[in-house]
Amino acid sequence: VQLQASGGGLVQAGGSLRLSCAGSRSIFDSHVMAWYRQLPGKPRELVAFITTRGKISYADAAKGRFTISRDIAKNTVYLQMQSLSPDDIGVYYCNTYPSTQTYWGQGTLVTVSS
Repeated sequence: VQLQASGGGLVQAGGSLRLSCAGSRSIFDSHVMAWYRQLPGKPRELVAFITTRGKISYADAAKGRFTISRDIAKNTVYLQMQSLSPDDIGVYYCNTYPSTQTYWGQGTLVTVSS
């Protein structure tokens, strides 16, 4: 089972994107869900997570610009990204937190033009 992220694309600096990740209820109902990203030449890093009770935590780079949310009925987690900059260019993934190896999908590419 993989979790497939979608919604990436090309946006101008200062623009916004909303990423989505849908999965099975068995995953979403019982796990903390998270967004990760891999910037060029760097290891994958945690961006934000949200617990089943809605508790949220952000990495410093995401605070004030990104918003994670989940739609329980749709078994979907979102990442609303604003004020994007070229520093945010990379592949974005969703997974559990801590991550589950078998759930890594191909991610969705976010490109920001300056």
